[in-house]
Amino acid sequence: MTNGKASNGTGATKKPRGSITVFILLWVASLILKGNRKSDQSKLDHPSEPFQRKKVAQLRRAPRELVRTHRTAWRERAAARILCLEQQAERERCRAVKDRAEQCQREKTLEGIARQLEEARIGISARRHLFTGAAALERTWANVRAADVMLLRLCSEEDLISRSTDVLSHVEQHLRPADPLRVKVEEVAKRIEGKGPLPGDRGLLVLALGSSYNALDSEFSRVRSLSIILRIATFFVLLGAGALAAWGWFCPDSLNMCFLPEGRKLAACPSGEIHQEAGKVASDYAQRVDVLVTEAAGLAGAALTVIASLRRIQGTSTPYMLPLSAALLKFPTGALTAFVGVLLIRGAFIPGLSDLDSSPQIVAWAVIFGAAQHLVTRFVDARARETLSDVGRPPTDPEPGEPRIVKP
Repeated sequence: MTNGKASNGTGATKKPRGSITVFILLWVASLILKGNRKSDQSKLDHPSEPFQRKKVAQLRRAPRELVRTHRTAWRERAAARILCLEQQAERERCRAVKDRAEQCQREKTLEGIARQLEEARIGISARRHLFTGAAALERTWANVRAADVMLLRLCSEEDLISRSTDVLSHVEQHLRPADPLRVKVEEVAKRIEGKGPLPGDRGLLVLALGSSYNALDSEFSRVRSLSIILRIATFFVLLGAGALAAWGWFCPDSLNMCFLPEGRKLAACPSGEIHQEAGKVASDYAQRVDVLVTEAAGLAGAALTVIASLRRIQGTSTPYMLPLSAALLKFPTGALTAFVGVLLIRGAFIPGLSDLDSSPQIVAWAVIFGAAQHLVTRFVDARARETLSDVGRPPTDPEPGEPRIVKP
C-alpha cells in the first residue's frame, strides 16, 4: 500500500510538471513566430529600400507600432506639421494645369515632396538611442522645411498672395535689415498685396524662404554645437574628478589632505580626526576617502549655486537643452575646485589658512570652494544665454565704422 501511494504521488507530481513544460514550449514558439512576423514587416518597410515614385495620396506610411513609440514633444510637433504639408500637397495634386511641360514638372515636384515627407516620417519614427536624438531631429526638420519651400513653388496665385506675408515675417525674423534679399522681398510683398504677383515674384519668395530657413538652421547649429561642447567638457571634468578620487583611494599619502594643528592631539582629515602619534607626519594619517569626501562637499556647494541660479533660468524654443548642459557642468567643476582649494590651503598658499583645526572645518571650506566654481562657470552661463537669445531674434546691422563680426 505504501508503494502504491508513493507511485500515485509520483504520478501526480509529474502531471503538472509536464503541463508546465508544454506551456513554456508553446510560449517560446509564439515569441519566435511573433519575431519572424516583425522581421518580415521590417524588411518590407526598411528605409534603405529604393524609392519608387508614388503619388502623394499613396505615400507609404511608417508602421503604426513605430510611429506611436518613443515620442517626444518635438516629434509630436513634427508629426502635426508633416500631416499639414501632406494635405497641402494632396490639394496641389488635384489642381491640374493645361501646359503638359508644366504639369510634368509639377508631378516631379510632388514626387520630391513625397520623398521629403517620407524621410521626415522616418526621422520621427526612428527609435531613440544615446547621442542620436540630434541627428533624427535635424533629419526631420530639414526635410519638413524643404517640403514647405517646394510647396510654395507649386501653390496657386491666390495662395501665393496669402503666403507672401508669412514669408516676409519669416525673412524679417532671420535675415539682416540690409540684406538685399530681404529688401527685395519687402518690395515684392507690398506689390503683391496691391497689384498681384509678377512672373518673377514667386521665385524670389521661394529663394527668400529657403534663405531664412538656412539662417534658422545656422542659429540652431550654434545652440547644438555649444550644447555638445558643454557635454564633452562636463564628461572630461567628471573624468578628472573621478581620477583624482581613485588616485586618493589607492595612494592616499600622495594626495595628503590632513592637517596637524598646533596645540591639539588630533590630526584633522576630511574624513575624520585621528589621534596623533610621535614621529608621524601628516601624510601618515591620510585616509582613502579623504579626496572623495572633499569632492562630495564641493559637489554639495555646487548644487547650492545651481539651485540659486534657477531663478534666472529661462525656457527656450530650441529643441536642445542648453541651460541643462550649462547647469550640469557646475557639479563636477565644484568637486574639482573643492579639491584644488583644500589642496592650496594644505600647501599654505593662502595666508592665514595654513592649518585647519578640525574635520568639519575642512569640509566647510570644501563646500565654500565648491560654490566658488560659479566664478568660473558664470562665463559659460553668459555665453549660453547669449546664444539662446540670438535664436529667433531679428538680426541687426553693425553701426557705420564698426567692424562686422561674422558668427560661425
